[in-house]
Amino acid sequence: MALYVYKFGGTSVGTVERIKAVAEKVKKSHDAGDQIVVVVSAMSGETNRLVGLAKEMQPQPTDRELDVLLSTGEQVTIALLSMALHQLGCEARSYTGAQVRILTDSAHTKARIREIDEANMRADLDAGRVVVVAGFQGVDERGDITTLGRGGSDTTGVALAAALKADECHIYTDVDGVYTTDPRVVPKARRLDRITFEEMLEMASLGSKVLQIRSVEFAGKYNVKLRVLSSFMEGNGTLITYEESEMERALISGIAFNRDEAKLTLTGVPDLPGVASKILGPIAAENIEVDMIVQNISANGTTDFTFTVNRNDFARAQNVLEGLRADLGGNTAIISDSSIVKVSIVGVGMRSHAGIASTMFKVLADEGINIQMISTSEIKISVVVDEKYLELAVRALHKAFGLDQD
Repeated sequence: MALYVYKFGGTSVGTVERIKAVAEKVKKSHDAGDQIVVVVSAMSGETNRLVGLAKEMQPQPTDRELDVLLSTGEQVTIALLSMALHQLGCEARSYTGAQVRILTDSAHTKARIREIDEANMRADLDAGRVVVVAGFQGVDERGDITTLGRGGSDTTGVALAAALKADECHIYTDVDGVYTTDPRVVPKARRLDRITFEEMLEMASLGSKVLQIRSVEFAGKYNVKLRVLSSFMEGNGTLITYEESEMERALISGIAFNRDEAKLTLTGVPDLPGVASKILGPIAAENIEVDMIVQNISANGTTDFTFTVNRNDFARAQNVLEGLRADLGGNTAIISDSSIVKVSIVGVGMRSHAGIASTMFKVLADEGINIQMISTSEIKISVVVDEKYLELAVRALHKAFGLDQD
């Protein structure tokens, strides 16, 4: 007998008919003798509807009250799914995050899980019941309802799997696994049978939207095997796990990209100790995350300092830099560019192979694509290029590294 945690996202439970289909799938596994915990999101569109209601009352809703409101979306789903299971003759019991006691810190709208009391869930599983838990939410030490932020239901699923020492955590979504790149950009993209936590973390951080990055971090930390599957078709999906030494590793596992990049350059910055801190300190103080950073070689005592941010933070970052110009010297100028993208190759196989970077750069050069910035790690190489070259770059690299379907 195996113990599985199944997580179903908003599209998977978006209608009564889809909730009934989920109940059928869960019952089939339960009837086969498996113990099942189901984590569900709010029905698709429900969270946005609730946010809209909140903003009608208060343009900037109070975080604590917003959490109270948003947590109701998942409460609807757990009740409906439990009813659907009962209708099929499958005993089930629903729990909110507070009832399970998913204990979090008090950072409303972006709380982090501290511990989970699995006693009630284990008792229900041992009694033969399916346990249905609301994703995305928990409770702090004061008893206040908290939510876990974007993609929080994925994190709930992985956290419950870790607490219960589940055999696997299955993330059901509207795609049937993790692909070598976005099939909408490269029709010949292949579904991967398996991928390592390291590679999935890189893919998620670089723009892949299949899994929320916090859930992958949690799974890697607690060694929870993750499997991404489709709610709407049968298949084995993609297993995300630690690399096995006997596995034959492909050189490159995938091509990731991020359209939400913007670039800012300060020219004529005095080349003195502490200048980088003077620039990035105020940026960090505004809670703006910086991605790639390049500082040029000094010439005549000055240098150019370039970094990228998310496009949503672009205007705020520009305003911060405008406020710094006087402190940095009269000749400092700001060059802004919001029409860039980041394209990355990812693969643990590149650790033991030289020449990956040169191959990547040659492929892009042959396509007439100029590289503006470069960032590397052990298992990824990222480049910033002009937005208009995104699809050309992804397709060329996908083919060059042998990722196309036969």
